[in-house]
Amino acid sequence: MSLAQELGYNADDRLLIINADDYGLCHSVNTAVQQLLTEGAISSATIMMPCGWAREAALWSAAHPGHDVGVHLTFTSEWSAYSWGPVSNDSDVTSLTTAEGYFHPDVRSFELHAESEHVKRELTNQIEKAIKLGMKPTHADNHMGSLYGLQTGKHFMVEVLDVCAAYGLPFRLPRYVQVESGVAPPEMEEQARAVAALADAKGIVILDYLLGLPFPLQEGESFDSFKADMKQLLTSLKPGVSELIIHPSNVTDELNAFHREPVKRGMEFDIFRDADVRKTIEEQGIKLIRWSDLQRLQRSRT
Repeated sequence: MSLAQELGYNADDRLLIINADDYGLCHSVNTAVQQLLTEGAISSATIMMPCGWAREAALWSAAHPGHDVGVHLTFTSEWSAYSWGPVSNDSDVTSLTTAEGYFHPDVRSFELHAESEHVKRELTNQIEKAIKLGMKPTHADNHMGSLYGLQTGKHFMVEVLDVCAAYGLPFRLPRYVQVESGVAPPEMEEQARAVAALADAKGIVILDYLLGLPFPLQEGESFDSFKADMKQLLTSLKPGVSELIIHPSNVTDELNAFHREPVKRGMEFDIFRDADVRKTIEEQGIKLIRWSDLQRLQRSRT
């Protein structure tokens, strides 16, 4: 039985989750994500618990439990003007940090230095911090793909799946890799099959497909060209459960102060509020679902 059928749909239905990553990064992101959740323009969001504005995001989410919010498991800190480090403050996680005490700035550095024990400890503490702030996380995913072993092959899938199993959280992992989506490199295809089998063994519900458009503003890109690309992506959805990643924000002095791609973040705030894009979803017969649907399925299995 396919995942769509387990969720009560037909095998040929196209089901879509639209997730806003990087919730909690800054206040400008928080206000954008909260507006999109309230308007129903997106399905869910995930909070970067180590970031300075995570508490605001978590408290809002705890006060609005009708919106699906999960944990954006974070092990990298990529901006030079604004950095963050582990939430673990009562135990050793030094392999996860630079000499300054912040996370490594890129995925390769994280993979080369991180120790399994420290990763699992920080995974647990990020989820625990969300819970202590009143949240009931619906799912988990990973900032910059740091846990997947994309740079050196050194992955932390066993650790993250163990933690997700313990907390009853489905996890962002595609069962089928679509190289053309731009999210996953070709070399991830074989690994994805092996890790999907591991997730199944541990009772973790995962996606069929993971989708997204390029994070940076492309040369000559405008909102109209971005919208055309998004409509094409929606039109090409395959049967099954897909997640589409965006990183929306209001474009403010705060965002401009540290972010290299403020214009694209503003486009991503506007894209699913656009009438043409919403019409495409409707005309294509795409059914919007939520991570809480997957979480209920996972918990029913156990």
